[in-house]
Amino acid sequence: MARIAALLLVLVLCGGARDPILVPEISQHEIQVRQGFTGADLLLFGAILTPEGARAAGDYDIVVLLEGPARSIVVREKKQVAGIWINASSTEFRSAPSFYALASSRPIADLVDGKTAAIYEMGLKWLQLSPVGVIDPSEQKRFSDGLVDLMRRQSLYQESEHAVKISGQVLYQARIALPSSVQTGTYTAETFAVSNGRVVASAISRVTVRKEGFERLVAYNAQANGFLYGLFAVVVSISMGWIAGRLFALI
Repeated sequence: MARIAALLLVLVLCGGARDPILVPEISQHEIQVRQGFTGADLLLFGAILTPEGARAAGDYDIVVLLEGPARSIVVREKKQVAGIWINASSTEFRSAPSFYALASSRPIADLVDGKTAAIYEMGLKWLQLSPVGVIDPSEQKRFSDGLVDLMRRQSLYQESEHAVKISGQVLYQARIALPSSVQTGTYTAETFAVSNGRVVASAISRVTVRKEGFERLVAYNAQANGFLYGLFAVVVSISMGWIAGRLFALI
């Protein structure tokens, strides 16, 4: 009977060891793009808790992914012909993220295997870029690598290992910088808790990037009234050229 009671106690304790939950938060849920916008610095933070709200027992690593709205992107390959660089072949990716940033407490290769990293797109190496139409795998990889390299040089794709700080296995925080060239739209911040090579918890929060003031007016009219916007741009260009000419004539 004592052995049976001990076994039941072990089963109860094992059954009580449940996966943690994440409580994420972001320093800014809305970013306004105005004239002179130079970018923004986001603080993503939160807590690792039990379902009851107490401190989660165990050692966990944290991975934070921030993705901008997906869009279609055409990548063109340059080729030198007779000393002149021209556009050669090209490939269109139907749903590439306009912004991608990863921050982790340790290198991804030390946290999960390649299959898990691919499922959750943890890292630029595992980013799923779907081309339009049928394309040779080696050519697809060349264009994918080219797109990632281009976006990284513009700070629109980022990877930062050891960028997540964890305090007492309860609180975590990471900083991600948004450059001035970010696209407007809704950004998704997904946080993962990883233990023993397995994602044991995840949570999502969102950030909205939108234009305000004169920039918003210009963007709205460019989309809603394309013809009038183009006509206005031509009139402004001609007027500025005429004014510049008159000024130089007076000098």
